[in-house]
Amino acid sequence: MSSEVYRDVGGPHIPHEFQEKTVRSVLSYEPREGDIFIVSYPKCGTTWVQYITYNIFNDGVRPPSMIDVLRSVPFLERRGIPDDKDLPITVAMKTHLPFSKQPYSEGAKYIYVSRNPYDCCVSFYNYVKTIRGHQFEDRTFDEFFESFVRGKVIFGDYFDHLLSWYAHRSDPNVLFMTYEDLKKDTESCVLKVADFIGEEYGRKLRNQPELLERIVSNVSLEAMKGLEEEMKTKVAQRRVAEPSTMPEGVRTKTALFGGPTFRGDLVRKGVVGDWKNHFSPVQIERMKEWIALKTKGSDVMCLWKDLDLP
Repeated sequence: MSSEVYRDVGGPHIPHEFQEKTVRSVLSYEPREGDIFIVSYPKCGTTWVQYITYNIFNDGVRPPSMIDVLRSVPFLERRGIPDDKDLPITVAMKTHLPFSKQPYSEGAKYIYVSRNPYDCCVSFYNYVKTIRGHQFEDRTFDEFFESFVRGKVIFGDYFDHLLSWYAHRSDPNVLFMTYEDLKKDTESCVLKVADFIGEEYGRKLRNQPELLERIVSNVSLEAMKGLEEEMKTKVAQRRVAEPSTMPEGVRTKTALFGGPTFRGDLVRKGVVGDWKNHFSPVQIERMKEWIALKTKGSDVMCLWKDLDLP
C-alpha cells in the first residue's frame, strides 16, 4: 500500500478519500461530558461494538437497516463531529485513532477493542482488496503482509496503535476489550458494555433476561451480516434509480452514511484463527520477530495467551 492511498493529517495515515478538513475537525474536538467513543485499529471489532451499543440504547429493537446503526454510531474520521439536527441522535462515536490523537476528556468514555495481530492482518487484507483505490483489488496477501508489518497501511502501525491504548487499559473511563472475548462470550461482553455506558443499562439487562437474550441475538455475526447484505442490495438499487445529477449535498450526505459509494465487507467471517489459512511458515517467523521487536518490555501479547498463536 503506497502513500497514494493515504496521507498524513496531523499524524494518522488517513485514507485519501477522507476529507482533510473533516479529519482535522475531529482531531481538534473537545469531548463533552458523557461522550462515548468506540475505538480500535481497523478490522479489530469496532463494527461489532457499534451494533452492541446501538442495541443497548434502543432496547434491542432491530435496526431498520445497517445505515441506521452507522448514523447513530458514526465513524468520525469519515463523517466529522455530529452537528446536524436533522440526523438521528448520536449514541456513540467510532474512531480508529491512536490514543495520542484521540479527542480525550476524563468526562468522556472510551471502549477500545483489540484483536490478535495475525487475524487482524488477514481481515484487513480481505477488506482493502474490496475497496477501489486501496490498490489491492488484484494483489496478494503476501504483498499486503509486507505493507502491514511495515506500518504502511491506513491508520499506520498496528502495535503503535494498540500499545498507545493498552497503557490506559486500567483508566476508569476506558473499557478495554478483545475481539476474541466478544466471540467467546458475547453475552458477558454485552453486559460489560452496558455497565460501562451506565449502571442503569446493565441493571436493566439483568432484570430483563429476555431483553439481554434479544440483544445477543441481534448482534450475532449472522444477524449483522444479514443487515449488511440488505444494505448492499438497497445501495445497488439506489445506484440504478438515482440520477448522477443528484445535488452534491445529497450525494455527500448519502455517501457519508453508507450510500451509493459504499463498498467492502464491514462484517466478514468473524473467525478466530483464520490466519492459519493464509500465513506461510516464513511469514509466521517474520511475524514473530516483528512482534518481539514491537512489544519488547510489554506484556500486551498476554491478551491472547489462551489462543494457539505461534
